[in-house]
Amino acid sequence: MMLELVDVHGGYGRTEILHGVSLSVPVGGAVAVIGHNGAGKTTLLRAAVGLLNVTSGKVLLDGEDVTAMAPHQRVRRGLGYVPQGQQSFGQMTTLENLQLVAGRDRAAIDEMLDLFPALTSLLQRRAGLLSGGQRQQLAIARTLLTKPRMLVLDEPTEGIQPNVVAEIEQVIIDLTRRGDLSVLLVEQHVGFAMRASQTYSVLVSGRVTSTGEAGAGAADEVRAVMAV
Repeated sequence: MMLELVDVHGGYGRTEILHGVSLSVPVGGAVAVIGHNGAGKTTLLRAAVGLLNVTSGKVLLDGEDVTAMAPHQRVRRGLGYVPQGQQSFGQMTTLENLQLVAGRDRAAIDEMLDLFPALTSLLQRRAGLLSGGQRQQLAIARTLLTKPRMLVLDEPTEGIQPNVVAEIEQVIIDLTRRGDLSVLLVEQHVGFAMRASQTYSVLVSGRVTSTGEAGAGAADEVRAVMAV
């Protein structure tokens, strides 16, 4: 497995948000975590990437116990994280945002522009002037420039237009088909999650209540579980 969370408990102060969560992401696979607001999805990702100390349980990355490691140490071991909110350096141009990671490696930047062609005509535009969907594409591209083997995405479709959702979905599918990138995707958009992943877990009040194989046929089942 590329990423494993084993009986993870954690939260903020005395408030426990995660109550024994276990899930795993296989090498080259995509797993979606689905749940309503307040279910603990972002807290789960923060525990996975090292931004939240777990009170008990383990986080394994490519078989190595990284539970006590800082986020930058996990990044060096192949973890990439795209947080919620289309984050970018707003006063810098699109190109400058990419160069922060790629430096003078224009080939690497061109590879990202092949994945997200909409950014090609926006290289000299300040990131703060991009649409939400364009900023999300930039955030994902910048993270992919670190060459992660494990990509963690927090609500990549939140607040962005449907055509960009489709483009991001296709990028995730194409990258996982290569077999060298694993994806953990937190999402409320059930249809997107079912198309972009192979398996899913439903998170309710900090607990995994349902898991299964993703796909169009599973969407109604997942919606029914979430409605309970």
